[in-house]
Amino acid sequence: MKLSLRLLGTVFFATTILARPHSRRATRTLKSQPLIPYTGPAGPDPVPDSSKVQYSDNWSGAVLTAPPAGQTFNAVSGTFTVPTVSPPSGAGSGSWASSAWVGIDGDTYGNAILQTGIDFTVTKSGGSTSQSFQAWYEWYPNNAFNFAMAVSAGDVIALSVHSTSGSAGTVTIENVSTGASVSKALKAPGSGSHLGGKNAEWIVEDFEEGGSLVALSDFGTVTFTDCVAKTGSESVGLSGATVIDIKQNGNVETSVTVESSSSVQIKYV
Repeated sequence: MKLSLRLLGTVFFATTILARPHSRRATRTLKSQPLIPYTGPAGPDPVPDSSKVQYSDNWSGAVLTAPPAGQTFNAVSGTFTVPTVSPPSGAGSGSWASSAWVGIDGDTYGNAILQTGIDFTVTKSGGSTSQSFQAWYEWYPNNAFNFAMAVSAGDVIALSVHSTSGSAGTVTIENVSTGASVSKALKAPGSGSHLGGKNAEWIVEDFEEGGSLVALSDFGTVTFTDCVAKTGSESVGLSGATVIDIKQNGNVETSVTVESSSSVQIKYV
């Protein structure tokens, strides 16, 4: 998926409700974006100590914004349980989505992101509501591509990304509940999109389709556990991570809590 941090100068808002599931396709219409800093109206602030929270239009979760001195991040991993997703309270017919992923770069370093994750989509038509889930991978600024993997609510998913250089890496998703696993070796899409190894992330995102953010689904709670970021010589956890909440049109949509050095809870509010 720059604050300067999300230097992608366009600010996206979920202004339309799309009538179909948001499956990521090789037609390259769906993508995650670097962090888009929130610049809208202040609105109410439910966070007790908001001075410790960074607000974004599209990201919620935890980010290590710098590796240990003299090093770069080359691997990030985490595990979560796929949530049951719902339309926002009081919503009529439509479709809403969100995505959980781990990645390298995209916050203070916005040229590239190596990432992999699971989309959650819920569609409501009349009295019927259905969910769908899609595994995917992306080397931003390329769009996202699907993995062929069955995913259901309640499945335990282990995500990992590993870079072997600034221009090469591997992404892996394991469905711990079913035993299935998929992996893909990737190359940077261009010379200007090499990884910097400056950031490590565990994120639930309001991702983009066709140049705008999708309508955000109620994803309940996503808790990343076993959170580890690696450099060439050591492994680190979430100590010192920046907490990011989604804020759109003056409303804070998520509540993030770093529960331990290896666990972060992301709650839709």
